[in-house]
Amino acid sequence: MQIRELNLKELESVYGVLSQLRPTLSYEEFEDLIYDMRHSEYKMFGIMEGDVLVSYAGVAVQTTLAHKRHLYVYDFVTDEEYKSMQYTQWMFEYLHDYAKSCMCVNIVIASEILDLQMHYTYRKNGFKKRDVLFCKKIV
Repeated sequence: MQIRELNLKELESVYGVLSQLRPTLSYEEFEDLIYDMRHSEYKMFGIMEGDVLVSYAGVAVQTTLAHKRHLYVYDFVTDEEYKSMQYTQWMFEYLHDYAKSCMCVNIVIASEILDLQMHYTYRKNGFKKRDVLFCKKIV
């Protein structure tokens, strides 16, 4: 097992796991968005078992008035085949250490409203529900 930053040459592997979290996102749209997000220092971290990506987190260090300097977790997913193992826990630990090394005071995770299993996992790892996010689609 290896936890490391992923590079742009590994986008197909990332998409294979990330599409379990975001099934309506096409590969082409995903690729365009990843390239667009690079300006915000978006980093892709993965847990690898050999050549297989089993857990993925897309993050960026940000500073806001509400959360101070923090690690914002945009995407967090462990492949369905590996969810019963410790990969999610190991990724949380890795992100905690990474945030600490970046002098962050918080880790902020955006979560789908109805994903109660992940909400339980977040709470189990010390996260508290704090904010409510509203979104309006621009048409």
